[in-house]
Amino acid sequence: MKLTSAVLLGLASLSSAAAVAAPATSPLLVIHGGAGVERGSLGPEEMQAARTALEAALRKGHEALAAGRPAMDAVTAAITVLEDDPAFNAGRGAVFTHDGRNELDAALMDGTTQRAGAVAGVHTIRNPILLARAVMEHSPHVMMVGQGAEMFAAEQQIEQVDPSYFRTEKRWRQLQRALREEAAGQAHADLETARHFGTVGAVALDAQGGLAAGTSTGGMTNKRYGRVGDSPVIGAGTWADARCAVSGTGWGEFYLRLAAAHEICARMHYLGESPAAAGEEVIVRQVPGLGGDGGAIVLSADGRAAMPFNTEGMYRGWIGVDGVPHVAIFTGEALQMPNE
Repeated sequence: MKLTSAVLLGLASLSSAAAVAAPATSPLLVIHGGAGVERGSLGPEEMQAARTALEAALRKGHEALAAGRPAMDAVTAAITVLEDDPAFNAGRGAVFTHDGRNELDAALMDGTTQRAGAVAGVHTIRNPILLARAVMEHSPHVMMVGQGAEMFAAEQQIEQVDPSYFRTEKRWRQLQRALREEAAGQAHADLETARHFGTVGAVALDAQGGLAAGTSTGGMTNKRYGRVGDSPVIGAGTWADARCAVSGTGWGEFYLRLAAAHEICARMHYLGESPAAAGEEVIVRQVPGLGGDGGAIVLSADGRAAMPFNTEGMYRGWIGVDGVPHVAIFTGEALQMPNE
C-alpha cells in the first residue's frame, strides 16, 4: 500500500506523541567496590567499614536520582564517596606502584549522548572521577594522561592534593610484600599480590530513562612502566549507551583484550541476552578463559541489573526508589537484584 505524505506525517506525529508520553522509569543505582576480595583478608571491623562505605555511596547517589537529576550525577556522587574511603583501591586508598607512587585512573560515560571522559596516571587529583567528568564536559578530548591531565585539572579548579594524601599503611605493606616476593624470584608476584583489585564503579538509570557508567581505580600493586589498565578505557572497563551501562573490576589486561564492557552490552543488543546472561558469558566464562578474573556491574534501560564475578567476593550493592541500600561482599550472600 502506498502511503501519502499526509499519512506519513500523521504516523510520525503519533510516534512523537507516544515518545513524549512514555512513562518515567524507576531510578536505580548499582555500585561495586572491586572484585577479588577474600574472606581471610578482612577482619570484622574492616568488613563492617566496607559495608558502611558502600551504603553511604548508595545513599549519596540516590539523593541525586530522587531529586530528578541525571544518571551521570548519581554515578559521580557515588564514586566520589568511594574514592574518599581508604577501604577501596581508588582515590584515598589507591595501591602503590613499583617505585612507591600512587597512580590514579578514572572514566565516565553518558549513555544518552555517548559522551565520555577519562584520565590516567594522575598523582595529585583527590577525586579522579571529577576530573574525568571535566574532561568530558569542558574539553574536546576523551582521555588525558599524566602531567597534562593535572594541568587541565588546575585550569578547571579540580581539587589537587599532596601525593602523601593517598598513602595508607595497608597499601604500603602490600607493596613491600610484593617487592619481597619479587626479590625471592616468585613469578608474577606483583600480579598475585594485587588480587584485591578494589577498583570502584557505578552504573545508574535516571527517571528519564538515561543511563551512565563510571569507574575509578588505583591500578595494580607494584605496577610499572606506565601501565594503564581497563578502567579508564572506554569499552574495556567502562561503557554506557542508550540501552546498557557497565563498569568492570578485575585483571585489566584481560578486560582490555576482550573490550569487556562493550562486549557485554553488544551481547544484550544483538543477541537479546539479559544483563545476567551477558555478564555471565563475558565475566565468568570469557575472562577466566583467557586467564583473568574479576567482576562487573551491568544495568539495562528497563531496570534489570546483574553483578557477575568469578572471585571469592566483590564489594557490591544497589539502591532503588525506596532509598534502602542493599550490599554484599562474598559469594553466597543473598542479594536479590531488581527485576531479576
